[in-house]
Amino acid sequence: MKLNDLISDLEKQFSMQQAEDFDNVGLLCGNPNREITGILVCHDALEEVVEEAIDKNCNLIITFHPIIFSGLKSLTGKNYVERAVLKAIENKIAIYAIHTAFDNDYFGVNFRICEELKLKNQQILMPKTQNLKKLEVFVPKDDVEALKEDLFAAGAGNIGFYDECSFSIQGKGTFRPMEGSNPYSGTKNIRENADEIMVSVIFENFKKNKIIAAMKSAHPYEEVAYQIISLDNENQYSGLGRYGELENEMEEKDFLNFVKERFDLKVIRHSEFTGKKIKRVGVLGGSGASGIKAALAKNCDAYLTGDVKYHDFFQAENRMLICDIGHFESEQFVTQQLFDIISEKFPKFAVSKSEENTNPVNYFF
Repeated sequence: MKLNDLISDLEKQFSMQQAEDFDNVGLLCGNPNREITGILVCHDALEEVVEEAIDKNCNLIITFHPIIFSGLKSLTGKNYVERAVLKAIENKIAIYAIHTAFDNDYFGVNFRICEELKLKNQQILMPKTQNLKKLEVFVPKDDVEALKEDLFAAGAGNIGFYDECSFSIQGKGTFRPMEGSNPYSGTKNIRENADEIMVSVIFENFKKNKIIAAMKSAHPYEEVAYQIISLDNENQYSGLGRYGELENEMEEKDFLNFVKERFDLKVIRHSEFTGKKIKRVGVLGGSGASGIKAALAKNCDAYLTGDVKYHDFFQAENRMLICDIGHFESEQFVTQQLFDIISEKFPKFAVSKSEENTNPVNYFF
């Protein structure tokens, strides 16, 4: 399989359009037309990981964090980023980053954190907004099913854990073919009355071009009557962070010990104890101080994330226990998650999980 085809299959599950705008996801380097010999899955595509890929005859590295985050002006090997990318290019190894596309995925990074904490009634902490559209298209009743099949194949009609969702209303349509037209039915210069169906489907905004192209290709009319409506609905199945409830509430110290055990931690930085018991817990893997206000708004008793700065802890205001468990530590399950998904999706490939520990903060004195 060529790299381009593999990426196309992978992005049917993890669309790069659901990544955050600031992120640098997708194919970072490599020839899209090269045949893939093997895949190495890792957390960070550092130089030692590229060397591991060489040893394992893997010419594709799928990494969680993008090794290139800001524009490269040269490739001379002067820092760890350039050395890794240069080594990959010299050895014809492609690097593909998934990062916040997986952060925003319903079963992604934060789902696994909640599973480790055994949280019940899980929900997205910060759902993606202004993301949903509705297509309404008018079609002859004999062509409805064929049109819907093509719309569904393009990704329309997916709502949560359901697909092929639509709604139809029967009505009467009129049109008059003018000179220069090539009508599907009717006579030029005479008004036509047609039995038509209005088909409605919901879709995510990033699928728009593909869905419109599929609609026009499948529709029998020369000129297709349709409209696209922007919805205010939040996408409850895509977004950053997550929250849920412990089966039994805990004292704050007991909760911190529980977290240390589940995540194999030596230390947790946290805000001042509130004196309340912990029941509802919010989480956001990686650098997640941006989710503190959302966790407070959801009435979380505790919030787990990484990279919390000094002033961020003040936002707790004695209402919530903020816990900094570390950036890598909050994402420590990602490599295994991606390995399991990619191994199942591409069973014919040799898929390996990197044995390199890329955590730069792994030493305590």
